[in-house]
Amino acid sequence: MEHLDLAADPVDLTCALVDIQSVSGEEAAIADAVQAALAGLGHLEVVRDGDAVLARTNLGRPSRVILAGHLDTVPVNQNLPVRREDGVLHGLGTVDMKGGDAVFLHLAATLPEPRHDITFVFYDCEEVEAVRNGLGRIERERPEWLRADLAIVGEPSNAVIEAGCQGTMRVELRFAGRRAHTARAWMGVNAIHALAEPMRRLAEYEPRDVDIDGLTYREGLQAVRVSGGVAGNVVPDEAVLTVNFRFAPDRTPEQAEKHVREVFDGFELSVVDSSPGALPGLSEPAAAELVRAAGGKAAAKLGWTDVARFAALGMPAVNFGPGDPTLAHTREEHVKTAEIRQVAGILREFLA
Repeated sequence: MEHLDLAADPVDLTCALVDIQSVSGEEAAIADAVQAALAGLGHLEVVRDGDAVLARTNLGRPSRVILAGHLDTVPVNQNLPVRREDGVLHGLGTVDMKGGDAVFLHLAATLPEPRHDITFVFYDCEEVEAVRNGLGRIERERPEWLRADLAIVGEPSNAVIEAGCQGTMRVELRFAGRRAHTARAWMGVNAIHALAEPMRRLAEYEPRDVDIDGLTYREGLQAVRVSGGVAGNVVPDEAVLTVNFRFAPDRTPEQAEKHVREVFDGFELSVVDSSPGALPGLSEPAAAELVRAAGGKAAAKLGWTDVARFAALGMPAVNFGPGDPTLAHTREEHVKTAEIRQVAGILREFLA
């Protein structure tokens, strides 16, 4: 089993974590190493849940902060082992999100008496379908571990606090036609041609910009898939248009669905999946304190992350981690070592 020195430079710790391969569903080795390292500290209560590792202080502080990070990565793409050069770490997971995990683990070891009680949540299967997400399992089976005044998820955010997140919804519009030979097209009804009107509405759609707690969330309604067609000489009798709605967190999923149905009034649609957004909650004391520690700057999270799970539990939640999120899941994944240390320093000031 790999030995992790949690008191080491978080950059060195990032390298050690990256070199423990942990593709989704194969996190046992990294969970073993994290569990052993945390249990060896002595000042934390540590629990193993599948391939998730939970730890917390119990100092009786008036407030509690959750630091949460997933241990899994997307599949390897010729980007292991880690490579370090010119102040940059290259390799799978450097951005998404072992740099953030390393910061949290380092703080677990070096802040035995923080001024907030801290719960550390290192979980499995974030990069795959939501039903396998370890955070959801913990919420169902160990809800007491997810109670706090603020949650910080270490997803890459360019070392800038990204508060809240957008909600997301996918809907399908299905159109029926009648098959015919294209040489006698007038005898059929072309289902694909029926997409013209909903596509026109999408092209003319003007998304909202919504200001919440001084942050701007921009909505978006986009066609993401079109399917249909039988053969090169057959009038298609079915077509499906899939649309993704990224909505600001001031809308509930029910309100988002109502809006999409209004946009496509006159057409039948079905909701394929839906996840609520998360309000930034920056007016809450613990969140405001974190923003001050980070220099008073925060940005809106344009996308969906597990902060929404924490927000649904009634607490403000932010993304805050080293690395450029646009590099996540790419072969070229890399993170600046300075950003890892910067995030560690800001969180140390906030927690200590």
